[in-house]
Amino acid sequence: MSRMHSPAHPGEVLREFIPEGMTVTKTVQRLGVSRVMLSRVLNGRSAMTADMAIRIGLLTGTTPESWLTNQVQWDLWQAGKQPKPKIKPLERMAA
Repeated sequence: MSRMHSPAHPGEVLREFIPEGMTVTKTVQRLGVSRVMLSRVLNGRSAMTADMAIRIGLLTGTTPESWLTNQVQWDLWQAGKQPKPKIKPLERMAA
């Protein structure tokens, strides 16, 4: 794995999209989710789910795939920092 900087959590990216002055209450009303759910994503304590990605895509005019890709990149970065498990690779069968 390359020694790049850690990708931003999707919640960190989402904070950049929410206009200054738009309250969390207004944002959750538009999204149709609970304050707790949005807060956990915004603060990096919950992962971006497919449902949330669809809702945020509609809110921001972006694609759900971009939010899920960001989540996968963040998850892989975090997992890559952990010690690798000792797993014996599968042996290919002769054709």
